[in-house]
Amino acid sequence: MAKYFWNVPSLPHFFLIVLPVSSSTQLSESAGVVPNENTLENNMYCRSQKRSGGRSGESGFSITELFVTLSVLAIVCAISIPYIVSYRKVYRSDDQALRIIDVIRETSQLAMTRRRTMRVEIDLTDNAILQIDENNTDPDTLIKRIPLDNVSDIRVDARPAGVNPPNPPNYADAAFSTAILSHEEGGSTVSGHQVWVARFESTGNVVDSVDNPISSTIYIWPPSAPASSVARSKGEIRAITLFGGSGALRLWKYDGSTFVASTQ
Repeated sequence: MAKYFWNVPSLPHFFLIVLPVSSSTQLSESAGVVPNENTLENNMYCRSQKRSGGRSGESGFSITELFVTLSVLAIVCAISIPYIVSYRKVYRSDDQALRIIDVIRETSQLAMTRRRTMRVEIDLTDNAILQIDENNTDPDTLIKRIPLDNVSDIRVDARPAGVNPPNPPNYADAAFSTAILSHEEGGSTVSGHQVWVARFESTGNVVDSVDNPISSTIYIWPPSAPASSVARSKGEIRAITLFGGSGALRLWKYDGSTFVASTQ
């Protein structure tokens, strides 16, 4: 890159202006040609255009780029959403079964650590599973409420038609009846709901509302239609067995003909 020096008439002779000139505008000193103002401005503009990739100082996406991006996103969503909905439906029984197991196990642990009786209720009236502290004296207090799936999607109140219980252990089906025990919730007494009850003692034993030892099987399955006694798919039927002597639990999966113990 050449540099040109020349005197500015209106300034003292010792002031010099130093201007860079690109190779495309280099002038011959011997010819005595001096770059004019327009040439210098054009030169600077060309350099600016090269640095900015040809844009006029603005950055962003064009309308075409945005439309292409949105179109690809719409196609991906259209393909994936049905799979997500189907996946959620197939595994809804597993999700509800694990939810119930978590509450039962936690309640059993609380009974032993707090050295007092704790209670689990599957409440059909409120469609929820409840964890209740019996406090050794009245009133019993609600600790936790976990909502269950809508009964039109997942049932827990009965064994589906045409399905035999896990055998062994061949425990009785969980029996739902009007609650004879009440509890406090938000300053109000709750009673008279349709519930299945399991009371965990500090010794590890599990008893019912009147202190009889219980061992039960809870069934979790999707009905083929609301209130139907037939499962939508036998492969989605799950069962939980509770052994009253120790509070031990086991999850079962139905393979279409019999229950198989799950490793979960």
